[in-house]
Amino acid sequence: MILFGFTLAVFLLLGFPFMVTLLGSLFLYLFVYMPDFAPKLSVTMVQQVITGISPPALVCVPMFILAAKLITSGESAQLVVRMVKSFVGHLPGGLPITTNASCTLFGAVSGSTQATVAAIGGTTRPMLLDAGYKSPFTLGLIINSSDIAFLIPPSIGFIVYGVATSTSIGSLFLAGILPGLMIFLMFSVYCVFYSKIKKVGQLERESWAERWQASKKALPVLGFPLIIVGGIYAGIFSPTEASAVAVLYALLLETVYYRSLTRERLVDSFLQTGVITGVVFILVGAGQAFSWMIGFLQIPGEILPPLFGEDPSMLRVVAIVVVVYFVACMFVDPIVAIFTLSPIFQPYVIAAGVDPILLGTLVVLQAAIGSATPPFGCDIFTAQLIFRRPYLEVIGHSLPFILMLILATILLVMFPQIATFLPNTALGN
Repeated sequence: MILFGFTLAVFLLLGFPFMVTLLGSLFLYLFVYMPDFAPKLSVTMVQQVITGISPPALVCVPMFILAAKLITSGESAQLVVRMVKSFVGHLPGGLPITTNASCTLFGAVSGSTQATVAAIGGTTRPMLLDAGYKSPFTLGLIINSSDIAFLIPPSIGFIVYGVATSTSIGSLFLAGILPGLMIFLMFSVYCVFYSKIKKVGQLERESWAERWQASKKALPVLGFPLIIVGGIYAGIFSPTEASAVAVLYALLLETVYYRSLTRERLVDSFLQTGVITGVVFILVGAGQAFSWMIGFLQIPGEILPPLFGEDPSMLRVVAIVVVVYFVACMFVDPIVAIFTLSPIFQPYVIAAGVDPILLGTLVVLQAAIGSATPPFGCDIFTAQLIFRRPYLEVIGHSLPFILMLILATILLVMFPQIATFLPNTALGN
């Protein structure tokens, strides 16, 4: 596998898209080390890519992406920021808390860290800079607060994990809510202390009339969590049906109520959804092919038994899985990591009796952390592209947030009820 690893690193350094990097490295390995079987295995690899994108549950991915694009193209993101700022802007750390809260609320629409970076960061970063916050702090806050969007339903990470492990996506959605709110509180407390120490960011208190006007305009946007979470929790519809309802609601909200979407913006939203969906599905298919390939080569059978031992404890299994995902998502796309590693670890997880809902929450949290962690976190490059700032500036203030996210992981392991309470309550356990 030395050739595969070397090729993977070279392709990444040359800037190839990760889907090309992963599949290209695999095919090169096949034709160099297994030339007699390469043609047949290549056909099998293509079949595995198709298999990876075939599960019906994946239908909700493009639907949630489209709902997020419609909201991003309209006025909803700005109205949410304006509403939150009217209530907390006068507090110490009010503007960073506004950014943090807006990312949490927008997560109930997008389920994507990158979409949240673009939608909320583009609105709040100028305000933070004008209030005196340093650029590295604003960038670290935005890319790490967007991690909450990966935990708040509808999360694409939970959808992919649910498909890869045959775990209830509805239960996973519910499991992410309390951990997401916990991280929101941790970030907010840090922002208060940081702002007090730096003596920046406190605005004038707005009147209740201004708050009412801001809330009245933004209130319809809060219908998304009610539709998605409330509808699934109440058993009105499945996650896939919820995604379709979310698109319909986004269309009505932006075209009829706010009247902010022109025909050009609407068409552009559909086109961008197609492009993003294509990328996501290719990554999912590549992850499936890669997972099948390393299974075919019997690599897990050589590496995992010595790692886990003969009779691993539940804590050991959880610790190993968390560390592996944390490291993996620092280098590869979180979707690929989830789809590739989850089936490999699944037998050990089941044997150790680990709650699949808890593990899914921990896995998606590590994927979120990795998306904002050097060297190759996808949100870092998204922020570079959107804000046109150098790499070192983007990651300059990430460490405090990453440490808090690691603390959140430890708390979830110590107190699994944070993740399992809502799903167990919904199921009547």
